[in-house]
Amino acid sequence: MKKILVLEDEQSIRSFVVINLKRSGYEPIEAATGAEALQKMKENPDIKVALLDIMLPDIDGFEVCRQIRATNSKMGIIMLTARTQEMDKVTGLMTGADDYVTKPFSPAELTARVDALIRRVGDGEEEAPKDELVQGPFHLNTHSRTLEKNGEKVKLTQVEYSIMKLFMDNPGRALSREDILNSVWGRDYFGELKIVDVNIRRLRIKIEDDPTNPSYINTVWGYGYKWGI
Repeated sequence: MKKILVLEDEQSIRSFVVINLKRSGYEPIEAATGAEALQKMKENPDIKVALLDIMLPDIDGFEVCRQIRATNSKMGIIMLTARTQEMDKVTGLMTGADDYVTKPFSPAELTARVDALIRRVGDGEEEAPKDELVQGPFHLNTHSRTLEKNGEKVKLTQVEYSIMKLFMDNPGRALSREDILNSVWGRDYFGELKIVDVNIRRLRIKIEDDPTNPSYINTVWGYGYKWGI
């Protein structure tokens, strides 16, 4: 049974989330504060996905996300927020989250997001006729799901890895935002196209020599992005 961390300080909301996750076959691990969540992470290193509320009584969900990402690049992270401001969504994604759900949300929407993220995170294994994709300074190992640039490891989340693999599987091909969204997040994804742009921005920071003047992930204006070496 896959473990899901549920960080939410409001008992009623946390209970609602926990009940629905259990019904979907998951094992929820509950936390009411950021400090408690980080402790539960240490006690349960096999947690697959973390659901993080933003507004907490101690540290906020953004900081919890940052601390998780500092030591774990493969865990799936979904931010839970009652806010609708664009900046909260962007901030969550830029700190390392894979997705966000705005309260109030339906049980079906939440479990669909978790299911989709679990599929992307997987078990750390990848079927692949080729174990490695090599283009320019980049080496992408499809077995260990890792990326190196000039021999140096680049720390990627699983979503970032999936985007890199999509690009390196399609060098020189212009991919629309819809292409990227459908391939990485799945056709049943409930969210918005801007999640693609934020993740591309985050990926450029990690792999480009100059993220403001990218050489590898090129923008195709009005359409999407193209990978070029």
